[in-house]
Amino acid sequence: MEAIDLQQQLAQIQSQQALILEELAIARRHRREMEELKEDLTGIAKDVFQSAVVELEDVAPFVQTGDFLKLVKKIIRNVHNINEVIHKFESVLDFFEDGKPIGKDLFQDLLHNLDELDRKGYFDFVAELFRVADNVVTHFGVEDVKLLGENIVSILETVKNLSQPDMLHSINNAVSIYKDLDTQQIEDYTIWRALKELRTPEMKKGIGFIMTFLKNLSRYQNNVTQA
Repeated sequence: MEAIDLQQQLAQIQSQQALILEELAIARRHRREMEELKEDLTGIAKDVFQSAVVELEDVAPFVQTGDFLKLVKKIIRNVHNINEVIHKFESVLDFFEDGKPIGKDLFQDLLHNLDELDRKGYFDFVAELFRVADNVVTHFGVEDVKLLGENIVSILETVKNLSQPDMLHSINNAVSIYKDLDTQQIEDYTIWRALKELRTPEMKKGIGFIMTFLKNLSRYQNNVTQA
């Protein structure tokens, strides 16, 4: 029995010794890894320090030792303001976060409206307007634009008068009559036939209109000249 107990104790000792050796191997491996990591970090830190020294040489003439201390003091004195700015920035972020659904709906509405405008031809119309503007710029010079600016009041007065209902009606009638004329089928008029036509009420009224127009035009031009 004593021999059996002794063998069991030896087996336990050997088992514990194996565990101790295994733990020592693990510890040695960790120590070796830490040493390797230390060497790597030391090399990296050295490279970073050398790079920082090289980079700081460019700004060294513009920085004094006391500047960093002043900067630290300003930061400490303005900690409250910095906290306020950060708080406001966080509030802005929260606002944008809350507004995301609204912004998404607005963006969808914008896309829908743009699609509607495109289907109606607004973009093609604007493109043609740009082409018209390009043609105007190409065919007219600076002097033409200068003259336009000097006479824009007269032009607008003319457009205003032409836009009156009675004037538009008269112009529309004249255009309609001209459109209905067949220039290829106009009859020849002799002197005698023309004189005969002058006796008709329509021609008498037309001649009266022309004479009245010319008379009033001459009177208006005289008034403008005297003014």
